[in-house]
Amino acid sequence: MLFYGAQSQLAQRRENMEQIQIDQVIPAPDSWTPPQYQTTLADSFEVNGPATYKKGNHSTLVFEPMEEMEGWWISRSDQTEQLPIRVFTGNVWNARRNIVLRSGSQHNYLRMTEHIIAHRLGLGVDNAVVTTGTGDPPLFDVGSIPIVEAIKRTGLKTLTDRPIVYRTVKEPVAILGPYGSFLEFSPEGAETRKLTLDVAIDFPTIIGKQRIVFDLTPETFAFGAQARTNCSRKQMFLAKTFGLLFADTRNLGYTRTNILVAGKTKYVNKPLPELILDGKPLEAIWHRACLDLIAALSLIDYGRLCGRITSYKSGHSLDCRLMNLIYINKLLTTV
Repeated sequence: MLFYGAQSQLAQRRENMEQIQIDQVIPAPDSWTPPQYQTTLADSFEVNGPATYKKGNHSTLVFEPMEEMEGWWISRSDQTEQLPIRVFTGNVWNARRNIVLRSGSQHNYLRMTEHIIAHRLGLGVDNAVVTTGTGDPPLFDVGSIPIVEAIKRTGLKTLTDRPIVYRTVKEPVAILGPYGSFLEFSPEGAETRKLTLDVAIDFPTIIGKQRIVFDLTPETFAFGAQARTNCSRKQMFLAKTFGLLFADTRNLGYTRTNILVAGKTKYVNKPLPELILDGKPLEAIWHRACLDLIAALSLIDYGRLCGRITSYKSGHSLDCRLMNLIYINKLLTTV
């Protein structure tokens, strides 16, 4: 195993994770088979909504097919002398609060890309270009469902001249983060070409301890993509006050509709009923798994990942660090 951090701490962190009860397990159906060929969108579509960072602004994303180049690309229509931003870990500008991608000019960027690029692996859209006229993306009322539904309506075009390259790590790799977190990528099960995720969180709010295990399929992703971003009551207060002055807390598009707000002992607003299992809201863990972690995994340059991902209390920064280290150390191999 390749390891980054104080290795003596990994066993204890794994034990802490194992003490969290698994709330939900969704395996791939027995009929599931790995797709053989790459896809792109069958046609263009657009989605729009209130901007995430500037109150009162509206933001539009135009999704278009891409056959000339592989992978995902982001094009800023207002940055006329800049090339499209390749969705790749090498173009991550910042991942402290969200994944910001940038290429070329410091103005050629897009914030909170995770809710957009997660559909690459999540729905199996290998090649696409997303055009926007701003670095401030829309924040939808129900996770990323408008994008999911638009892709389903539009459909996918199979590129029969381009086989999918399935990739995994040559050996298990683990990385430790702050607050007792860790993230591990193992080639376990890669021969099936499935990507299995075991994801756990432990928040000091009503969200508490949550854990899910699932095989990534378009169906499981679409289920989890309903989940909204979550924040604490304190974070919401900061966004609406100090956020007027400081960029780090300027999520002025946050509302009690598009964000799940958690207090110490109760939720400020209602969790989505579709993501409540046996009376326990699992919206936070599904958002973490589908619209955060899978987004970071979608920062590969080409192909699809397979194997097993284990995530405990991880976040954007640790996710992106893992992807960087995988490329720095040339750990990916073809299955």
